[in-house]
Amino acid sequence: MGTQTGGDRGRAPGPGPGGRPAAPRPWRERATWAPLAALAVLALGWGRDLSGPAVAVVGLCLAGAVLSAVHHAEVVAHRVGEPFGSLLLAVAVTVIEVGLIVMLMVSGGDEAATYARDTVFAAVMITCNGVVGLSLLAATLRGRVAAFNAEGSGGALATVTTLATTTLVLPAFTTGTPGPEFTGAQLAFAAVASLSLYGLFVTVQTVRHREYFLPVTAEGRPVDPAAHAPPPTRAATGWSLGLLAAALVAVVGLAKLVSPAIEAGVKAVGLPTAVVGVTIALMVLLPETLAALRAARGARVQTSLNLAYGSAIASIGLTVPTIALVSVWLPGPLILGLGPVHLVLLALTALVSALTVVPGRATLLQSGVHLLLFAAFVFLSFSP
Repeated sequence: MGTQTGGDRGRAPGPGPGGRPAAPRPWRERATWAPLAALAVLALGWGRDLSGPAVAVVGLCLAGAVLSAVHHAEVVAHRVGEPFGSLLLAVAVTVIEVGLIVMLMVSGGDEAATYARDTVFAAVMITCNGVVGLSLLAATLRGRVAAFNAEGSGGALATVTTLATTTLVLPAFTTGTPGPEFTGAQLAFAAVASLSLYGLFVTVQTVRHREYFLPVTAEGRPVDPAAHAPPPTRAATGWSLGLLAAALVAVVGLAKLVSPAIEAGVKAVGLPTAVVGVTIALMVLLPETLAALRAARGARVQTSLNLAYGSAIASIGLTVPTIALVSVWLPGPLILGLGPVHLVLLALTALVSALTVVPGRATLLQSGVHLLLFAAFVFLSFSP
């Protein structure tokens, strides 16, 4: 996706002795060893009751695998270009998120009924307010005004709003079941509609109107891709693609090992169950947030918005159909409807985001508004 980190990792090596190019040494990088070490820990800990120190080791390996996964996704993304890079990162992060949610639901019993809702809503609030706010802050502090394509960002925001309303708002008002749940037919419709709309968005983003999702300068001209780091070689891209797959497998497996500790910790301190979903979303989206910040500091605000809104779209469009399918084999209910406080936060986020995106330019004020909404969401999650 054109980030400096991805380019630095995959660019051609400097000259070696005698002026010849030095051979790449990817095995010396931490991003290479992290997923391999995570897989080894997964094999050693699978099917065992872990002690406190063992859980700490698993948690460290899980964090390393998440960071490595997004790093290698960046390398591949830098090779394929924008907006394919943002799309790849969003899908990679969503695969991690879905794996964590499914593992927690399988092991959580009836208390896991709201994990999918809490995690998806947290992902929407983190991306649409936290990531967008921080990206606009970084861009406006550097250049006073952040410029982006209103056509692409506006379409992405409309997709996020529609998906969130269909899957998280409507269940709170339907009457087919007593609680904020969908009936089987309603859940199937929401799953198919979400997946279809996600597929339509990807088609528009990558085929029919790709130009709407490319970075622009403050004057509205396209950003010159040659001004950033050169793309990685084919060998480096293939290496990162394989390690990306290994990291994703490790993340899903280690999530299964560490999920009991997360739930026990939340219960021990008396926090709401929703904190589990917030913790998952924060952990998964942190590397993508850093990628968005790097893009914003490089005057590529559109790339940051692609990451933010694309991740929110993928979080709903891919997670809800997967959870709907998994719920067939789960005995407990699947609660997707939001409560009153979260409904207000979602409505305010949609309104503020529309006012931010429509002009195609944003200032420090817009970043502050989004960051305040994000702070309100985090605070109310811990103190409802």
